[in-house]
Amino acid sequence: MCRLFGFRSIIQSRVHTSLTRAENALGVQAQRHPDGWGVAYYVAGIPHVVKSASAACGDRLFQHVSGIVTSELVIAHVRRATVGELSILNSHPFQHGRWVFAHNGDIPGFSEIRAELLGQVAPALRRYVLGDTDSEVLFYLVLTEIARAEDLHRPGITSTLIVDSLRTALSTVLSVSARHGLATPLLTVLLSDGQNLVASRFGKELHLSTHKRRCPERDTCPSFRTECEVPSPQGFVSHFILSSEPLQGDNVWTALDDGGVVGCDSRMRAQAWVM
Repeated sequence: MCRLFGFRSIIQSRVHTSLTRAENALGVQAQRHPDGWGVAYYVAGIPHVVKSASAACGDRLFQHVSGIVTSELVIAHVRRATVGELSILNSHPFQHGRWVFAHNGDIPGFSEIRAELLGQVAPALRRYVLGDTDSEVLFYLVLTEIARAEDLHRPGITSTLIVDSLRTALSTVLSVSARHGLATPLLTVLLSDGQNLVASRFGKELHLSTHKRRCPERDTCPSFRTECEVPSPQGFVSHFILSSEPLQGDNVWTALDDGGVVGCDSRMRAQAWVM
C-alpha cells in the first residue's frame, strides 16, 4: 500500500525533514513503496503539484522539491501500485482546480465496479478522470458530492460540508462493493481545497499531531502560542499534521480510530467526526 503525509500550519513552514530525514519520512518509506510519488503545496491558495512515476528514494527531483517547499498546506504521497500502471497520471496527489486528493488503500475488484462508480461521477467532472486508478475515481466521487451543494471553485466551503461529502462518497463505494460481494475497500484519504485539510482513516493506519511536547523554537518563533504545546479546549491548533506513521521529533502523535474522520478548517480549528 501507499504512504501519506499532510500538513496544515498557521505559518509558512518547511517540510524537508518530514519528507526526507525523519525516521519514518516519506522518502525513507519509498524504499518499500517505489511506484511513484507526488507533492502538492499551496501558494496563495493555489495548488502546485509535482509528481513522478519513479521511486522517491532515488529521485533527485523529490529531494529537490522536498528541500525548497515552504507552505502553510502540503499533501505528499508515495505509491505502491495496486490498481493502474506506473505513470504520472496514476501518481498521487490528484488535482482538480484548487482541490488536491491522495489515497492509501484500494478497492478490491475495482475492475468489476469501475463503470458503475464512474457512472455516479457528475458528467461535467467525469471527463477529467485521466488515469485508471480506483483512487482517482474516488476523488471525483467526492467532488461530485461537494458539487451537489456548492460551486467547487467558490472559496469558503466549510469543513463540515467537505466531511459530509467525503462520508457520502466513501459510503457509496462501500455499498457498491458489498452489493457485488467484494472485499471491504481500504479508504484512508487526504483532501484539501487550500483552506481545509480533511482526512479519513478506513482500513489503513493514519496518525495525527496537533501539538508538541515542547517546541524547540518557543523562545524565538513570533507565532508561538499555548496551543503549540497544550491542546486547546476549543480545538484551535497551530499545526495539524497527518502521517501514515508517527515521525520522530517533538510532535505528540495519536492514532486515528478506524472509521474516523478529522479536519482542520481555515481558522485552524481541528474537529473529529465518525464515518
